[in-house]
Amino acid sequence: MQQIYEYIDQHWQEAVEDLKRLCRQPSISAQNVGMAEMVPLLVRMMQEYGISTRVLTGPSAGYPLIYGELEGETPITLLFYNHYDVQPPEPLELWTSPPFEPTEYEGNLRARGVSDNKGDIVARLLALKAYQKVHGRPPVSVKFIIEGEEEIGSPNIAAFIDSNQDLLKADACIWECGGVNWRDEPVISLGLKGILCVQLEVRGASKDVHSSMATIVPNPAWRLVWALASLKDVEDNIRIEGFYDKIMPPSRREIDAIDAIPLDEDETKESLGLERFIRDVTGYDYKSRHILEPTCNICGIDSGYIGTGFKTVLPCMASAKLDFRLVPDQRPDDVIAKLRKHLDDHGFSDVVIAPLIEGENPARTSLDSPFVRVVSDAAREVYGLEPVIVPSMAGSGPMYSFTGTLGLPTALIGIMYPGSSPHAPNEHIRLSDFILGSKHVAAVLKRMASV
Repeated sequence: MQQIYEYIDQHWQEAVEDLKRLCRQPSISAQNVGMAEMVPLLVRMMQEYGISTRVLTGPSAGYPLIYGELEGETPITLLFYNHYDVQPPEPLELWTSPPFEPTEYEGNLRARGVSDNKGDIVARLLALKAYQKVHGRPPVSVKFIIEGEEEIGSPNIAAFIDSNQDLLKADACIWECGGVNWRDEPVISLGLKGILCVQLEVRGASKDVHSSMATIVPNPAWRLVWALASLKDVEDNIRIEGFYDKIMPPSRREIDAIDAIPLDEDETKESLGLERFIRDVTGYDYKSRHILEPTCNICGIDSGYIGTGFKTVLPCMASAKLDFRLVPDQRPDDVIAKLRKHLDDHGFSDVVIAPLIEGENPARTSLDSPFVRVVSDAAREVYGLEPVIVPSMAGSGPMYSFTGTLGLPTALIGIMYPGSSPHAPNEHIRLSDFILGSKHVAAVLKRMASV
């Protein structure tokens, strides 16, 4: 492995220039900005790195997927899942430098998409290039699936995977992202929460009216507030009947793994400007609540006049966007049915539920999987530190199609650190993490060959 690591040490700056090429090209799926231009750019780059690449489309309309493969010394196959779309960069005024002008500073690289997820793509390509230059080909075969809709909920990838199971056949999967914690210890996550996004809508009069009419005209904003208030109690318990019924209890090994995760609550509070967490949780409860529990979150509320000054108006419409993060074995369709029943049973049958995206099922790989040992041993070798094993991330993604449909043990590793600010202004990576992340992938490839 020493020759592989030396190649990465000698050539990482070339790879960073390629990363800058990707980051200069906007690829904002939510706004359809730069998406058509991003696909051929990434295809050319993957081909430059020796990856046989083609552009595919799913059964329904959507941004295309990029498929790549590279034959290794053995038929054992590792599948990489990534995405080429990024979040909108707004608010632009909070960026220190323009979001699509990659900027190096103090050992960092700043740009929209550099940590989520273009940096991981290039780090993985660099690891594969090192094997090709040193040994001719990697020790195991490799496949890539890189989608363009992850940041808008991956509405088409499940159907694509259902239709292409033979093409995507593999032995294990490395997910899009990951990295280190506040102590620079490598973190290996083994799952993602599912998600359901809905909009609640209430309508009243046919038009906005003078607020003096509030004596007799129903206010949809109040109806919405009362409906929202019925979903949770003051202790933050979700009150939808049966919401918690299908949750799979954690295994003893998962409980032990969570207990072993180093506490970062002080760093998290400081980074967010908080004095306390919900219920004042601390210690194991802080970690297990974040990893194992589902959520019901209000993302935004819209009604009436919120501009400069004051306008005494009684609005004719009110809406709220909610997301639910789900854990095994909750399912989006079951949760939305229970939400509808809850609203009806509490006198809110007039509240309309409009699903915003097709939900995603939660996914989790067992700590007993041999692949977990492969990734952990590789991390220990590269970072020189004991890896932190996290049964599930708090975020969501289309992982269930990989763990469930394809049956692949899946791990999240990558080049982020907690201050990378993905989705936020001044998104960045530390270049040292980029190098270590590439070496970690290289070590995983080597160890997979001997499993």
